[in-house]
Amino acid sequence: MIEGEDLLLCSTCGTQFDTPASNPPSGYCRICDDPRQYIPVTGQSWTSLKAEAGKHETKWKQDEHDPRIWSIWAEPKLGIGQRALLLQTPHGNILWDCIAYLDQPLIDFINSLGGLEAMVISHPHFYTTHISWSATFSCPVYVHSLDQQWLSRTPLPSTKRVLLKKQYEEIVPGVTAIKVGGHFEGSMVLHWDGHLFIADTFVNVPSGFYRKDRPKGTTSFSFMWSIPNMIPLSPDTIHDMWKAVKPYDFTVTHGLFQGWTIIDENVKQSVLESMKIQVRNQGFAEHALLHEE
Repeated sequence: MIEGEDLLLCSTCGTQFDTPASNPPSGYCRICDDPRQYIPVTGQSWTSLKAEAGKHETKWKQDEHDPRIWSIWAEPKLGIGQRALLLQTPHGNILWDCIAYLDQPLIDFINSLGGLEAMVISHPHFYTTHISWSATFSCPVYVHSLDQQWLSRTPLPSTKRVLLKKQYEEIVPGVTAIKVGGHFEGSMVLHWDGHLFIADTFVNVPSGFYRKDRPKGTTSFSFMWSIPNMIPLSPDTIHDMWKAVKPYDFTVTHGLFQGWTIIDENVKQSVLESMKIQVRNQGFAEHALLHEE
């Protein structure tokens, strides 16, 4: 039995609530009923881990270029469909972000790698079933305190949720959570050994994956307040995001879906250039970000 399997789960975003699934509310999911998200045209629907059991298959794949990193996802998706990434560090396994679905094959796989030392979640859209995960793997979950209003489950005596308060927080030696803001006030990326795990705090775009002989002005990332509703962030906010990651070197970015990884010694420059492209095309020809190097 998985902790919380009888609790209410939003079908659209995968957020788990303290409410029993047998007694769903008449209203909307508080995560989806927000201008950044959406209620689908079919209306609000609810489910639970127990109701979804056997309808999905958890999958995992070792990174082709760095065997210390594993992508984890479910097919078909439950909720948004993001991947989680497991980092095998010298100081224990760190899970970056969280998928809504959890089953015994995935539990057995993660335990075969040594379990989890900690989980770090980028922003509220990916909080999903993190208390169930924390209870299963007996590990703390790190989220940023600026987003605590969006937490929808109460921690259990057997779980630990840590509210980060600083812009830079070292989770274990060498693994740093960076609060960059933007998508949510507390949105984070994670830095480890030249890798930047970006979730959708920085959004991969199709033109960013093919890296050869691209014309000037080709963007690799977008910076959005709402991804599904296509509402961009302001130039000042984007500039603050750059200032947050500028002190860190990275040659790889890992996005929110399987396959959304860019490996390029110039990828940090691509982040800055993508920011400049967006700011210029929003009509800000003289913004201070355009002078960053």
